Amino acid sequence: MLLALLFAVLSCSKSGNAPAGVGGPGGAPMESTATAVAQATDNSAAPGTLQIVSPHPQIIQDEFGPAFEVWYKAKTGTSVKVVWRDLGGTSAALSGIVTAFEKRPEGIDLDMFFGGGVDPYMQLKSLGLLQAYEMPADILAAIPKELNGVPLYDPQYSWYGTAISGFGIVYNKPLVKQLGIPEIKTWQDLTDPKLFTWVGAGDPRQSGTVHMMYEIMLQAYGWDKGWQVMTAFGGNARNFVNNSGDIPREVSAGRIAAGTAIDFYAWSQVEQAGAEQVGFVLPEGLTVINPDSIAILKGAPHLDAARAFEEFVLSEDGQKLWYLKAGSPGGPRKASLLRMPVRTDMYDKYGAGSPVLMNPFKWTAALRYDSKLGTLRYQGLNDLFGAIIVDSHDDLVAAWKKAVDSNQVAAMLPDLSKPPVTEEGLNALVDKLKDPVFKNTTTADWITFARDKYKRMAR
Repeated sequence: MLLALLFAVLSCSKSGNAPAGVGGPGGAPMESTATAVAQATDNSAAPGTLQIVSPHPQIIQDEFGPAFEVWYKAKTGTSVKVVWRDLGGTSAALSGIVTAFEKRPEGIDLDMFFGGGVDPYMQLKSLGLLQAYEMPADILAAIPKELNGVPLYDPQYSWYGTAISGFGIVYNKPLVKQLGIPEIKTWQDLTDPKLFTWVGAGDPRQSGTVHMMYEIMLQAYGWDKGWQVMTAFGGNARNFVNNSGDIPREVSAGRIAAGTAIDFYAWSQVEQAGAEQVGFVLPEGLTVINPDSIAILKGAPHLDAARAFEEFVLSEDGQKLWYLKAGSPGGPRKASLLRMPVRTDMYDKYGAGSPVLMNPFKWTAALRYDSKLGTLRYQGLNDLFGAIIVDSHDDLVAAWKKAVDSNQVAAMLPDLSKPPVTEEGLNALVDKLKDPVFKNTTTADWITFARDKYKRMAR
């Protein structure tokens, strides 16, 4: 019943969130409520199953599910079946999990949450919705506690990073050259007026990856300049997608010139289209590399299997799936996943057989990221960006075009980009925004504020 409730919540939650049929980062459609009810009845309490909520795309699920089932059988002599639950993107899945626990605090008939960065896991931990499991000493010894200010696992062992991802910019090299734009290196380069309607962007209310991009911009540039960059970037955006993986594909196809991207989606397009066609850059000193995490949910009905899956993902066998080339011994069967392992020992031991060319533990050009601040305002930033950039996009575009056409960008941008709340004001609202009535009223006010301002400035 709880899983059915969770899907029902997600199917109508967005007053601005996902319409029916929107999928997670892998592009798979959400299951219907009827299907979810049937699957919950069939599988939620069944022995020998492991239910994992994940925004990971199908190619990752297709590698980790079967590999774990084989590993578990060899280790325990018993069988287990991994059942994946697609609740949409990270932000939608997080919201659904929290809402379901509000109805049934002791457990929601789901075992694990896998993928979606680190901030959602900090939030779930703060709410007491995760179940700790301390890894064996040899696994912990291979994982540093943090990387450039970003924790790689929880000191109380309630969640673990499993792979490391970099957040940057993917761009179509011939198209960027044709538009007369210098080499793209920073987030601010995406605000170039020559990129008007040529930028790919995402909705942070649907994707944890997209959310992280905007949080990084705010921390890299500071509140005022950060909103200037994000507003001009939003003005250049053609539209806002729910699936962060769509942006690199659109860039590779030449339908947009540049956009935000997580490294493995971008590298996949570089591998397919060629380095002469697609480029990817991590803005030096202006971005972070961040763990993609895993955790056991409170009240997990298949606790032993959940602990085993967590251990498998962090073992050498699991880390090889992220790192090695498809078809190589111990590597993925169908497709290279192009992810950076969280274990430091993998790079020297298996680096020669990996298509991943970067060692994050030797990268020194990262932004020092404030994970506590990012976690604090996670939902608040989503709501604010969604209201004044995404939901007000048509009016923003008109105002931005007026600034560009009149050569008044420098003069107009400070007012154009000023949000309806200060940084301190947003941070003070985070608890109140958990109340649906307050949230709806506040975001409606923000939309009105933004649209009125944009229309005035477009005249």
